[in-house]
Amino acid sequence: MNYDAMTNKLVILWIMEKMEMPLTENSIIEICSVKNNWINYMDCLDLLYQLSEAKLIYKTACKEGEMRYNLSVEGRDCLSYFYKRVPKDLLDEIAEYSKANRLSIKQSQEYYANYTDAEDGSYLVTMRIYETMVIEPLFEIKIKAPTRQSAEEACKKWKQKAPHIYEHIFENLISID
Repeated sequence: MNYDAMTNKLVILWIMEKMEMPLTENSIIEICSVKNNWINYMDCLDLLYQLSEAKLIYKTACKEGEMRYNLSVEGRDCLSYFYKRVPKDLLDEIAEYSKANRLSIKQSQEYYANYTDAEDGSYLVTMRIYETMVIEPLFEIKIKAPTRQSAEEACKKWKQKAPHIYEHIFENLISID
């Protein structure tokens, strides 16, 4: 879609408002440019910089040296005054996309899994859960996997099973009486 720079800035602010959580640069680009054709990739990067410079959004550090963008008070005010410049059908489309994809985006930002080669020929799989806006992991588990394929499979499964695994371990190890 071809909109002017002001409208595209409002689109980014609207996305951040509707997602109701801080977003990584990759998440914003994926939402705007990859999954949807709302803003092209290069414009999206430039607009994030401009919004940050105008203090309508701000960055905070989180896991693994990653930064997340947050909507500032000024950004919310700007959005409340000017969101009507964005076509209603696009506002509705963004709201629907956000509602349908919020959980998967949250999982992709908060559940981390990676593997490395171990000296014995196996693979060390590190899986973590991060809370929004917290640098240190809430939960971390490391396991050895015998093959690269099993390490990759563990990383894939972690995104779906992390909340259940954490809940099970927490309930069985920590008693809140």
